[in-house]
Amino acid sequence: MAFNKRLGRKRAVAIETTAQRPAGLTENGLRQCLRIAGGGSLGFIISQLMGWNYGVFFTVFPMFLLGMVPILNGHIVRQFLANVSINVLEVSLVVGLLKHMPLVMTLVVLVIFSFRFYLMAKGPLFLFGANGVLTLSILLHFASYPSVDLSDLLASNMVASGLAVLIAMLMHTLFPDVEPRNPPPRGAKPAAQIRHETLMGGITATLSFVVFQVFDLQGSLSAQMATILVLFSLGYGGAKVSAGKRAVGTLLGCNLALAMQLVLYTQSHHFLLVMLLYWLGLMLLAREHILEGGGSGIGFGGLTTLGILFGQSLGPQQDLVYSALYRFSSMSVALLVTLLVMACLHVILNRFAPTRLPSAAA
Repeated sequence: MAFNKRLGRKRAVAIETTAQRPAGLTENGLRQCLRIAGGGSLGFIISQLMGWNYGVFFTVFPMFLLGMVPILNGHIVRQFLANVSINVLEVSLVVGLLKHMPLVMTLVVLVIFSFRFYLMAKGPLFLFGANGVLTLSILLHFASYPSVDLSDLLASNMVASGLAVLIAMLMHTLFPDVEPRNPPPRGAKPAAQIRHETLMGGITATLSFVVFQVFDLQGSLSAQMATILVLFSLGYGGAKVSAGKRAVGTLLGCNLALAMQLVLYTQSHHFLLVMLLYWLGLMLLAREHILEGGGSGIGFGGLTTLGILFGQSLGPQQDLVYSALYRFSSMSVALLVTLLVMACLHVILNRFAPTRLPSAAA
């Protein structure tokens, strides 16, 4: 009898463990992989053929729209396009009017970032806030350099955003879901938790902007994006997990890009060969992204890294090896510093009742 009980317990544990393991790709998951890889590749192809600047916008935006949200509807499209219009206005005003007043500019940026994180913490407009934080941090960073043509930067952002929506529509038409998806569960958050997440994200994003300005890190786009993407977890605990996944994903994306360059060697001018390898790389990383359940994890970190490397560093006169090694090392340092800042803010905010997390109050 005791043996049978132990055997029953072992079977229950085995069944529970099996249930917790990530299952293989479903039909919907495979369709989303095809949408991500196809959309990222199409954005890259168009930007390369047209010779447009800021190729990273055209590679990353479709991945973001197709990877972070598995569906596409009017509400999502309106959030994405509204964010573009507001970002252009914000960057024009902040950089155009306050560039000569760094302290005032920093305070305004803090307010803008905090408002975006407030929307993310509330939930219904999470995509609007997340896309706004990521795009705005990149635009503000580039726009603050005198050598950058602000009109070209903002125009590229608008064209890339509109193109991303069209690409997403095309991908959903070519590879539609085979069964309806369940909406994500929504839970009400205490007001103190919303304030905690808002201040945590707003302050950290602003400090990231200031650091990249002070140290003149114009070439560290991947590191800057990493410091923003880990904030999407809206908390220090989630950021620790996200940072580890982001580091692994970036390392995976860099190694994959290096392997592709070794395969291409001196044949990088053969655009069809480049596109084939790029699409295969996106499919591999998109599969990992879907198996993780979405979000900013290993797969998405690899996707954005590969998109940035190909969007910025692919060309006969550019060294992808140096770019990949520099990108991973700078990203690792940036994530470590970001986590230290978030740990300090986590402790400080939990000392005050209006911003104390429920778990800290217990």
